[in-house]
Amino acid sequence: MQLCHMELLKSCIGLMLSSFCRRLCTSAFTKMENKDTDAVLSTALEEKLQPGQFSLGPQDLSVGPVVQPYPRSPKLLRKAARPSAPLTQEQLSRSLEELKAEEARTEAHLQSLKKRKTNLSKSAEAMKHQAKERFDVMRAALQRDEQAVRDSLELDRRKASAKLNQVLKDWQQHLSLVQKNITHAQKALDQKEGTANSMDLKEVSCHKKPDAAEESIRLNEERFQNLLRKLQQISRDLQAQLQRKTFLLDSSNVVIDRETRHTQIAVTGEGRSLCISSDACDPQRQSHPLQFDQVYCALAASAITTGQHYWEVDVRCCPAWAVGVAYGSLHRKGRDKGAKLGRNRMSWCVELRDGRLIAWHNERHVVPTGIRRRERPSTVGVHVNYDKGQVAFYDADGMELLQEFSALVTPVFDRVHHQFIEPLYPAVRFLRPQEGHAGTCHMDIPDLQA
Repeated sequence: MQLCHMELLKSCIGLMLSSFCRRLCTSAFTKMENKDTDAVLSTALEEKLQPGQFSLGPQDLSVGPVVQPYPRSPKLLRKAARPSAPLTQEQLSRSLEELKAEEARTEAHLQSLKKRKTNLSKSAEAMKHQAKERFDVMRAALQRDEQAVRDSLELDRRKASAKLNQVLKDWQQHLSLVQKNITHAQKALDQKEGTANSMDLKEVSCHKKPDAAEESIRLNEERFQNLLRKLQQISRDLQAQLQRKTFLLDSSNVVIDRETRHTQIAVTGEGRSLCISSDACDPQRQSHPLQFDQVYCALAASAITTGQHYWEVDVRCCPAWAVGVAYGSLHRKGRDKGAKLGRNRMSWCVELRDGRLIAWHNERHVVPTGIRRRERPSTVGVHVNYDKGQVAFYDADGMELLQEFSALVTPVFDRVHHQFIEPLYPAVRFLRPQEGHAGTCHMDIPDLQA
């Protein structure tokens, strides 16, 4: 029984001592990082335990797993091992010079930025002043013309008034004569004079007929109506030119990519002139992967990926055409709808076929909403707002909107892809003209930045 108590006591003491040793080891490893673990453990045991107080064997210290402390990172260990040496006088002087140089550079850069800000404001004010001068010139011209028109109308009124005054004077004199004769006749009637000489009777019965020239005395209404029509036309043209001016600020340098053109399309000049020509077909030329082999189509060399862009295509010498934009993924081989402008989701266009102007996208078409006259456009303007997913076609002569493709405007636009998902390329296509046409097919892309 006593032996059992001793064994139990010995086990309890061993457990307590093991727990105490683990805590002691953790503390020792924290304070003394660069010393050997066994030496630290021995020193700690010698400080806390009196010799001979306990008689424990090595097996008693092996109770339970030993918990190792969390090691520090090598970077921290190296930093703690290398105490920073004080800077020398030379090093301090060098650092001070570097800081002063950095201070001078920073102050100079700040002064430069402030100067740029001031110059920016001055430049903006100068630009505003120059723009105001240009508009003042136009306003002055309009005011002079308005004053000239008003003076002309006033002169016309004075001439008509002078003529009417003369007619009024004549009729006033006639009225006085009639009233005088009425007075004489009344007196004769009162005096019961039964007879009167022939002269008196003639004067009493006088009658004045209106002159035919009186009807022509009026303001020149025909000339005035012609003036109003001219002013209305000038107003439309001015508004069109102002709108075109805004578009021209976003004009793009469109040049045809010769690698994409059909073999019978000849590209001349700087890549801005196209025509159908059998001489353009080169039998030695190998087919390019980007080349249209069946459809008489060509794409521009530069893609549109952001912002607003505007360009024009002169189609007056082409009886049947299509002008539009297309993704680079537009099919190039074959004659199926995947290679034709407007017959797929990858392209938008307006085209003139058999004398009819039609807008196409995604194999659906509409008659352009902006058509107000029967004459076909001689120049087509194309405006693209890539960020908003909009493409609009104009009759560039009067900036009359032909058709706008947008998710907010027409259901022809694919609402699922209301934003452009690929780079856009300006595109043109030659269509088959009407039977009996003997002219050439030619299109030009004017340089709007010149």
